[in-house]
Amino acid sequence: MFKKFKALVELQSGYKLKKLSSDRGGEYTLNEFQDFCANLGMERQLNVAYSPQQNRVAERRNRTICEMARSMMTEKEMPVTFWAEVVSIAMYLQNRCFTTSVTRKTPFIAFIGRKPRVKHLKVFGCICYTHVPSSLRQKFDGKAKKGVFVGFGSCEKGYRVYDLKSEKIVLSRSVIFNKDKSWSWEGNQMKSVPIPLNLEGNEVEGENCDEQPDATQLDNAGSSHLNSIVGELVENVSGNNSQHSTPSSTSIKLKTLEDIYARCHICIIEYENYQEAAGDIAWQEDMNAELEMIKNNNTWKLVERPVDKPVIGVKWVFKTKLNLDGTVYKHKARLVVIWD
Repeated sequence: MFKKFKALVELQSGYKLKKLSSDRGGEYTLNEFQDFCANLGMERQLNVAYSPQQNRVAERRNRTICEMARSMMTEKEMPVTFWAEVVSIAMYLQNRCFTTSVTRKTPFIAFIGRKPRVKHLKVFGCICYTHVPSSLRQKFDGKAKKGVFVGFGSCEKGYRVYDLKSEKIVLSRSVIFNKDKSWSWEGNQMKSVPIPLNLEGNEVEGENCDEQPDATQLDNAGSSHLNSIVGELVENVSGNNSQHSTPSSTSIKLKTLEDIYARCHICIIEYENYQEAAGDIAWQEDMNAELEMIKNNNTWKLVERPVDKPVIGVKWVFKTKLNLDGTVYKHKARLVVIWD
């Protein structure tokens, strides 16, 4: 395993591995492994016996990964047999999150040299449906199979899905996800993610106040019920501004999702084409400003399309400028030429 890791990191990074720090595990103290490092001229650093604090970086990283994997398994009530899949996707996400080891970069950017794509990220453990190719089904067979999302392909651009019927993990690129549904492993059935309807923590009046609504009742409530709850919350926020500042009438401060992402140092998603950015008001204003600037600078003029001349295409490029603290500074949209 170490030989494969060494060959991978040296080829991808362009640097040689000169020093190896580890504990005194049996796999690191074998004569074969020591001879391998000696032949390569690699310096060895071993910890003192029963002193794991000397291997502090690896120990902290292991705990972070284990805590993250445990939280993901607890949230979706996944069996412990999926621990390898959970650890793998936890590492996948950790490499795309900011860390104090590198300044203003993610480990992925520091190692690969480019920004990672985050559009393909999905909710771990949610219900999904994989497409069945026509060559693997009969005429009246179903076109999709129900499964549970457990990770991403290591060498393929696809999703790893646990097939509930065959009890095997399959790899597919044509998958539809339902992030609000999860699988009940004890009851062997699908269930909904519970939604906290009591937003302010007030007591519910009535005889059945101790009873919790099940998944079927939540599904039948519909979007109209949720909209009414949000409307009541907004009215309470506006009404509390005119009341005295008491523990029961303190106004609720709401933050935008963009502010939360900025403060948590989550990667800002940048649009890749005009169709995606057209629905965002902030990007619409910046695109209009870009077109107005091009018009004022007389960058081009409209003419009839020539028949014997090739036409050069254009596309929009969207970038988000950040402040030093990671908050959003401004949106920048530019219209560039597409060269063949």
